Amino acid sequence: MQLLAIDVGMGTQDILLYDSEKNIENCIKLVMPSQTQIVARRISTATRLKKDIVLTGETMGGGPCTGAVKKHLDAGLRVFATEKAALTINDDLLKVKGMGIVVVNEEEALELKAESIRMQDVDKEALEKALDLFGIKLPANFAVAVQDHGFSPNVSNRVFRFGYFRQTLEKGGTLDSFVYKGNIPERFSRMKAVERTLPGALLMDTGMAAIRGALLDEHTAGPCLVVNFGNGHTLACVVKDDKPLALFEHHTHMLTTDSLDDYLKRLCNGTLGFNEVFDNGGHGCYIGEVIGFDNIGSILVTGPNRYIMKNSKLEVNFAAPFGDMMLTGCFGLMDAYLNYERD
Repeated sequence: MQLLAIDVGMGTQDILLYDSEKNIENCIKLVMPSQTQIVARRISTATRLKKDIVLTGETMGGGPCTGAVKKHLDAGLRVFATEKAALTINDDLLKVKGMGIVVVNEEEALELKAESIRMQDVDKEALEKALDLFGIKLPANFAVAVQDHGFSPNVSNRVFRFGYFRQTLEKGGTLDSFVYKGNIPERFSRMKAVERTLPGALLMDTGMAAIRGALLDEHTAGPCLVVNFGNGHTLACVVKDDKPLALFEHHTHMLTTDSLDDYLKRLCNGTLGFNEVFDNGGHGCYIGEVIGFDNIGSILVTGPNRYIMKNSKLEVNFAAPFGDMMLTGCFGLMDAYLNYERD
């Protein structure tokens, strides 16, 4: 069985072509610029050439590409967008239009004399071409992780996103509760978009995929405190027997080693609160069961910004499942897919 696992981040898209007939160390791996970085560069090129642009395709991750759109508008150039593409900028289309972006239908987009830029979290055609250069066919099975705040035009996306984490854990959710295949909740517009691109794909949140992947590290001893330092977000989770008991999420650039040491200890001890994290600019905190920091068997740290914990006073393990930290999310996707197939 072959599976293409794609972990879509803000900086990179990390790709694993898992082949059950090979040692995992010999499977094909790629670390490429994320689609939002690629789209941002295309927009910036159009800005430099003073060309109007029309955004088509799907709803995808914003960040760099949204910033490039704003710079394009600031340069006095026009931006058109189909509805799905426009939702990348903001869930509220009135706010999108208020920025000066003209929302058009699919037919109108084809008729415009503007540089067409396709929005999508996964470029299936590009991946197929890249693999074909090495005589490798694109597999039929896909597992993809994206960070989906959820469609929330009238609510803070931080509150909306973290509310889903809390609701899932309050219902006794396990790591498998964050795995979707054909049952993606309507709230997840990015995941739905990827599913349209890759019908039948398994979908996960990037943070939860990384948490799951880190638990495959050889230094795992439960209960575990797992921390994923992404380029945009940091997610920390206390896990016991594949069940998340407590978690918090914050923006990576707002964290320091000292603040993290404090947050992580108090997350385990049950003294960290939602409002404290949220008011500090983070997404929030939820504690369902208190384990106690002294009872944590291992602290697993992963993600491209894991260096933040280099001088931590805590005893941390820099998780690198199967010897490759950058593929942690992909290994989590692989594990979720294999577990789904077994069930």
